[in-house]
Amino acid sequence: MRQFLSNTWRLGIKELWSLRRDPTMLVLIAFVFTLGVYAGATAMPETLNNASIAIVDEDQSPLSQRIVSALYPPQFSKPKMIEWSQMDRGMDVGLYTFVMVIPRNFQRDLLAGRSPQIQLNVDATRMSQAFMGSGYVQQIVMGEIGEFAQRYRASAVPPVDLALRVRFNPALQPSWFGSLVEVIDYITMLSIILAGAALIREREHGTIEHLLVMPVTPAQIMLAKVWPMGLVVLLACWVSITFVVRGLLHVPVAGSLPLFFAGAALCVFATTAMGIFMATVARNMPQFGMLMILIILPLQLLSGGSSPRESMPELVQDIMLLAPTTHFVKLGQAILFRGAGLDVVWPQFVALALIGGVLFALSLQRFRKTIAQMA
Repeated sequence: MRQFLSNTWRLGIKELWSLRRDPTMLVLIAFVFTLGVYAGATAMPETLNNASIAIVDEDQSPLSQRIVSALYPPQFSKPKMIEWSQMDRGMDVGLYTFVMVIPRNFQRDLLAGRSPQIQLNVDATRMSQAFMGSGYVQQIVMGEIGEFAQRYRASAVPPVDLALRVRFNPALQPSWFGSLVEVIDYITMLSIILAGAALIREREHGTIEHLLVMPVTPAQIMLAKVWPMGLVVLLACWVSITFVVRGLLHVPVAGSLPLFFAGAALCVFATTAMGIFMATVARNMPQFGMLMILIILPLQLLSGGSSPRESMPELVQDIMLLAPTTHFVKLGQAILFRGAGLDVVWPQFVALALIGGVLFALSLQRFRKTIAQMA
């Protein structure tokens, strides 16, 4: 056993030195766990954030000024007052997503009961902002006009009072959810890439033949690719959570980070074994890249990180229970968002351990067959 562990340790150190001499992989690791996480958390394509809006105010009345003052951050940027002649060019060059035109005598016609119209021009090339922003603008404008016409600023008292209590994210900040989900997705992606690339690198450089004549077993060779690549991914994940998620984005982590990293280690064990299996199927890096796309997209989109599993067909939910990412996303969200302990997430730990063991056994069997064919 001592010799087994010694060989696995020395071969793993060799993999770390090989990774150090691979600038492409180092740049990829640094990018996805820093700029990738930050961009994914702050892009917020599903929300209206700092939408650019300009207003052509031909009325210059108290009502028009009231409408202008109602459009404020974070949904909209500060409204820019422009002339009619600047509207078309501003939208053509993409300066404004929305341009509102308040016609002359708008307040006077409204008070006289003539039903005046406000024109809202929308740049539909910015689909998410155009779809949601037009509804926001309509709601804000109609609310201000209704309060002005009634000369009373207050909302009607509903017959039933609904008390809302938002748990785990009181301010509904999308970056709180997005940043941690990005970290979870990148752990899966990089562990597959690094483990598979390590094996293909051996084959392309011809060093796999050198390993075959050494007194090492296929299990030692495979474990020597699993533990160093997993260690690199977990270390990069810790740096990302500490300096990007908690430091730069100020996202609070509710639960225990050691417990989360224990679950991440089990997931990495499963996904690195999956990457090695894929590397034994692919003959070179381009084939491995195409195969990885077919595997990683369902793992990320159907695991419950992008959308709730309950919204998926039951057949898809049952099939995805065989994927390690489904259980990792569930335990990650429970620990990081809701502060769950081991008494809550132990079923996911057991599932990850079983799935990882099965994937490792299948990958080892496939790896042995590949080595036998090369010998």
